[in-house]
Amino acid sequence: MKEFTYTALPTRVIFGAGKLATIRDEVDAIGATRALVLCTPPQRAQAEQVAELLGSRLADIYDGAEMHVPIEGARMARQLAAELEADCAVAIGGGSTIGLGKAIALEAPVPIIAIPTTYAGSEMTPIYGITEDGLKRTGRDVRVLPRSVIYDPDLTMSLPLGMSLVSGMNAIAHAAEGLYAQDGNPVMSLMAEEGIRALSQGMPALVEAPQDKEARARCLYGAWLCGTVLGHVGMALHHKLCHTLGGSFNLPHAETHTIVLPHALAYNSPAAPQAMERIAAAIGASDAAIGLHRMAAKLGVPMALRDIGMKETDLNRACEIALADPYWNPRPIEAAPMRDLLQRAWEGAEPQP
Repeated sequence: MKEFTYTALPTRVIFGAGKLATIRDEVDAIGATRALVLCTPPQRAQAEQVAELLGSRLADIYDGAEMHVPIEGARMARQLAAELEADCAVAIGGGSTIGLGKAIALEAPVPIIAIPTTYAGSEMTPIYGITEDGLKRTGRDVRVLPRSVIYDPDLTMSLPLGMSLVSGMNAIAHAAEGLYAQDGNPVMSLMAEEGIRALSQGMPALVEAPQDKEARARCLYGAWLCGTVLGHVGMALHHKLCHTLGGSFNLPHAETHTIVLPHALAYNSPAAPQAMERIAAAIGASDAAIGLHRMAAKLGVPMALRDIGMKETDLNRACEIALADPYWNPRPIEAAPMRDLLQRAWEGAEPQP
C-alpha cells in the first residue's frame, strides 16, 4: 500500500429535508450576529427566505454573485461586508455564490455558512477561484472553507433538470480526479467511489422523474462526498483545462466540466489504471472514459465545447494557457496530445487515450 498523509478538514455538515430552518442556529453557533446573505440575481427569492429565517441576525442581502467570480464583483462584495460590519456570510446557491463568499473570507475575517442548491461541491473545499484580466487564479486556503454546510434536498427541487445533470457531472469530476491525485489516500478513494456511484444512480432517476425527492437527496449526498474529496486532495489536468476554458473564455462552469471529463480521463487512463477501474465499477461500465461519455449522452447533457460557445480558433490559445502553469498530473502534460484532447472535446467525439 502506498504511503499517505490524511488531514481532516473541520466543517460541520447538516443534512436533511427542511434543515434550512436551522440557519439561525448555525449563525449563533459560530458566534455571529450580522450575516450578509449572498446569492445570484435569479436566486433572490431563496435568499429572502434565508433572510426571513435569520431575523435580527440579518445584515443585508447581496445578489451580485457571478460565474467564475470576477474580481470586480468580489471587491464590491468585500466593501459591502466591511461597510455593514458583517461578521459572517451565508451563501445560498451554487459554486458562483459560494465562490463569492470565499473571495470575501480570503481577505476579511468573515466565516462562511454555505447552503448549496446545486451539486457543485464547492462548499466542502478550501479552494477558491477569482478571475482577473481574463485569467482564473485558483488557490487553497483554509480561511475560505465554510464553517457549516446545510444540505437541504428540498432546496434542489426547483433546480432545472439540465442544470441538475451538468452539476452532477461536475461533482463526479471532482471525485474522479481524486482517485489518481498525487496526495490521494484510501479514505478519499472510498468517498470518491461512493460519491460517483450515488450520482450515477441518482441522475438517471431525475431524468425519469425530476421531482423524485429520494433521487434529489441521493444526488446531494453524492455531491457532498465528491466535494469532500476535492477539498482534501489535489487537482490535475481536468480541472486545469476547465479553469482555463471557464476563466479565459467565459464558458459555463458545469457544462465545461461535463464535456471535458471523459477526454481528460482518457488522456490519463494509461497512467492511472486502478483509478479508471474504480470509476468504471462505480458507474457500471467496462471503461471509465467511454462509460462517462455515453452516460452524458443518455442524460442529454452538452457533449461538445462548440455547443457551449467555444470557438475552434481559440483552442490553440487554450492549450497555451493551460501549458503555461500546469497542475500535477499522473501522465506528463504535453502540447500535442492535449491539443488533440481539446479538439475531440470541441467536436464532441468519443474520447481516446
